[in-house]
Amino acid sequence: MFSDRVDAGRRLGELVKTRLFGSVVVVGLPRGGVPVAFEVARAIGAPLDVIVVRKLGVPSQPEVAMGAIGEGGVRVVDQEVVTAARVSDAVFAEVEQMERSELARRVALFRRVRPRLSLYKETVIVVDDGIATGSTARAACQVAAAGGASHVIVATPVAPRSVVDELSDVAEEVICLEMPAEFVAVGRWYSDFRQTRDEEVLEILRRSVEVSSSRGGESTGQETE
Repeated sequence: MFSDRVDAGRRLGELVKTRLFGSVVVVGLPRGGVPVAFEVARAIGAPLDVIVVRKLGVPSQPEVAMGAIGEGGVRVVDQEVVTAARVSDAVFAEVEQMERSELARRVALFRRVRPRLSLYKETVIVVDDGIATGSTARAACQVAAAGGASHVIVATPVAPRSVVDELSDVAEEVICLEMPAEFVAVGRWYSDFRQTRDEEVLEILRRSVEVSSSRGGESTGQETE
């Protein structure tokens, strides 16, 4: 059990800093992955950014991902879930359109505080507070790869072993503290798993920019819009 996301991030950071990656950018998945990513970035002295992705939940079971979308037009579909849940093309498109609106809102909001860092030739560590199906992590890895990352690493406090294995086709390595046999849900492994608010993400991003500035600037350049 983790007490909260800060605790999980600190413990994950201790593991990540034992590895050698070269030039690194840490990216958190808003919202819940950002507090974890901040602690990882602080542990290894790397700049922090976000990759905005949105889960596409099955309408009757929103917590179950049937796919995900991300910045740059990335789109992941879990056809097995779509088929099992009997989701029609029209319903899938409706869910996707709704989530694209929220994706655009979050991109506009977060990028005002943290302009997008260049991932070109960087080792990118994708961090979330936990991974259930892997759809959003997979989308984030594809966003990083499209940005020119030299290596993509996934780091998370908790995930099923099967999902960790499946992510190996989009990430060079998956770093995971806990891989329980009976996973159930990410929130089960936290004492405090309250929802992370936009305001908290913005404050963390502001802090990360200040930390980078105090170190003498970003280790990576900003992408041109």
